Amino acid sequence: MRILLMTSSARGHAIADALKHSPQHPDIVSIATTANPGIKELAEEQFIERSLTNLDRLLLIAKRTKPNLAIIGPEDPIAAGIADLLEENGIPTVAPKKMLARLESSKGFARDLLQKYDIDCSPKFKVFTKENSKILNNFIEQELWGEYVVKYDALKGGKGVKVSGEHLATTREGITYALRCIEECGQVVVEEKLTGCEFSLMSFVDGSHVIHCPLVQDHKRAYDKDTGPNTGGMGTYSDANHSLPFLKIADVERAKEIQRLTVEALQHEFNPHPNPLPLKGEGICYKGILYGGYMATRDGIKLIEFNCRFGDPEALNILSILDSDFVAICQGILSGELTEEMVRFAKKATVCKYIVPESYPDKKEQLGKEVRFPNIKRESRMYYGDISQDPDGTLRLGTSRTVGIVGIGKTISEAESIAQKLCEQVQGPVRFRSDIGTHALIQKRIDLMRRLRSAL
Repeated sequence: MRILLMTSSARGHAIADALKHSPQHPDIVSIATTANPGIKELAEEQFIERSLTNLDRLLLIAKRTKPNLAIIGPEDPIAAGIADLLEENGIPTVAPKKMLARLESSKGFARDLLQKYDIDCSPKFKVFTKENSKILNNFIEQELWGEYVVKYDALKGGKGVKVSGEHLATTREGITYALRCIEECGQVVVEEKLTGCEFSLMSFVDGSHVIHCPLVQDHKRAYDKDTGPNTGGMGTYSDANHSLPFLKIADVERAKEIQRLTVEALQHEFNPHPNPLPLKGEGICYKGILYGGYMATRDGIKLIEFNCRFGDPEALNILSILDSDFVAICQGILSGELTEEMVRFAKKATVCKYIVPESYPDKKEQLGKEVRFPNIKRESRMYYGDISQDPDGTLRLGTSRTVGIVGIGKTISEAESIAQKLCEQVQGPVRFRSDIGTHALIQKRIDLMRRLRSAL
């Protein structure tokens, strides 16, 4: 068994680690933008490519290494159509094809799809083009009451979304940014600014079956107490019951229902014939990971956005407690024969805290500085992100998130304590958020949802 893995992040290290724990003992061929030390240790071959969207080059490597299947980590090659290209050349790929990946690469496509198939989980929104841009001011001021979000309608490295009161001080600033989005990518999504608690749900999808992972909550802000600029994610936690403390059972079930209904909507959309629901993943259907970013609000569960791959850090939590064969799950996704029995997670809580350079995310002052890590024990995991390794084994900082350290325990508190102690032992010019997974921060989420619900 030979598996081609395209990714270089801590998410990619977690995927490689899960593959290596498979009883099928696959050989991993890695294509990455950097020489991730964790992936390098697990892979039989590693190819370093500056771009993961140079599809011709990626295909050349794939043909040379002849994998049985491929797994794609980041969004850019998925949106560019790498799954289409690989499958045309006989390499089954755990990632949706380009037209289906529009669920992530086009915010407008996702919102329109949900509206068309009556999946009621969107905030109030409107898709604007050059033709209707003159009513931007009326929509923001009169329908959204000045509380709005502007979403670039293409991939922009996580920097395409701007929020009023945070990135945009006035309606005029919002309109200016929206018009720039229209000029660059043809359209823009403007929608209602929501209040509530965010959470993530990732699901394995084989075209017709949607099997869910434990829920996770991410923390985007750079510093303790949810302060500072947004980042790629400073850490995450999951609970032993696979829900989250601030959610009700109905909230969890609704998020799962939205994932399932969305997969069905995609099948209807791209298989317009009398029986539009293919059996066993046949026809044009979604295969891979479906990641829904949600917000629990006073008015129920609302979708923020979809991603077509594992989240980072969320994958670090999920794959750390996966009790079943990840290779078999991938094979089930590709064959259209995925079952609940194939996907098992330990009934344990996890807390992930990211170690980052001291000046992250604003500056790059610690680039190349040495960093040292403690020994990782059985109840914890460590996944390498933006970090390099000298020939003598010395580890050196990059400019982005360095290492995700995951504590695993019977409770969130126990998992947090394990992660915190390990983070405190890291030596070098680094920092981390010490409040992620703590009782005080989780209680703030619980209290917020209680206040919102009591206002009904």
